[in-house]
Amino acid sequence: MPADLDPRLLRAFVAVAEELHFTRAAARLYVAQQALSRDVRRLERELGAELFLRSTRQVMLTADGERLLPYARRVLAAQDELLAACTSFGQARPLLVDLNSPGLVTGRRVLHRARELAPDCELMARYESGLTGAAEQILSGRLDVSFGRFAGLDPALRSGLERQPVRYEPMAVVLPEEHPLAALPEIPVAGLTGETVYAGAGNPRTLEWTDLASRLFEGNGIRLAPPLPLAVGDEEFERIMGKTRYPVLAVVDFPALPRTVRRPLVDPVPLSPVSLVWRRSLVHPGLDALRRAAAELAEREGWLRLPVEAWIPLEDAFPLLGKIR
Repeated sequence: MPADLDPRLLRAFVAVAEELHFTRAAARLYVAQQALSRDVRRLERELGAELFLRSTRQVMLTADGERLLPYARRVLAAQDELLAACTSFGQARPLLVDLNSPGLVTGRRVLHRARELAPDCELMARYESGLTGAAEQILSGRLDVSFGRFAGLDPALRSGLERQPVRYEPMAVVLPEEHPLAALPEIPVAGLTGETVYAGAGNPRTLEWTDLASRLFEGNGIRLAPPLPLAVGDEEFERIMGKTRYPVLAVVDFPALPRTVRRPLVDPVPLSPVSLVWRRSLVHPGLDALRRAAAELAEREGWLRLPVEAWIPLEDAFPLLGKIR
């Protein structure tokens, strides 16, 4: 017998035991079926017992599974009671949720839905510009949650964080109205060949975005615009971009700017992978609501479906085994 058991494994076992169906149990726990099956097999190895009889038609508890079930339920009930008691200490404080920039749709929609799911929680929006800057704030306890490209973070930052994939967000370019490409409804990536495009170079808070842009531009003859003065606020950003007249790499839901047009990129469709990111130790009912909201919207809107002719760095592709990692 092992010295202790991971409660996650017991939770997987109880869900399958109650549903007698791996797919339904996985949906109930917001995990992929493969991940759930892996946890059940691990529990069986640790206990040295077969807990389920599986066939292509049905799932049944074995005698050992029947014997384990009431104990597992009591353990999980005690854990839930403990977490609820601990959570109550922090329930009065707001959960600070970074949406990167005002006007970006993905994080705002997740936050709005989470507020509907948990009306008694205070979920406060913050705007930290990029995930690199937000991650440092999260790890120091000055922020709780953010959105962005998790794979673009330094491994030292990632080690203290958890993430849940939310969306493959198609990328776009924001152009001055008089730019020759502004007349096109969509812009092939190759159409930017020879252009100098701004993607946050020099901004220490958006390193993950600049890195993604560099990977997209490489081999396509697109130059990364040099660092510009860090603009804080919409008015300053519009002023700086108005002076340089650089096209700006963005996402399809990027808010409109005066005297510019936004055009989606195609051939291929470059994607910005957006994850919900939080501190590993964080326990808060508002986080639970955000995770439920993100999973619900991703399923309903097809946010995690890859479009045809998509482009994304290999390390940015979300795990095929599930939406929650």
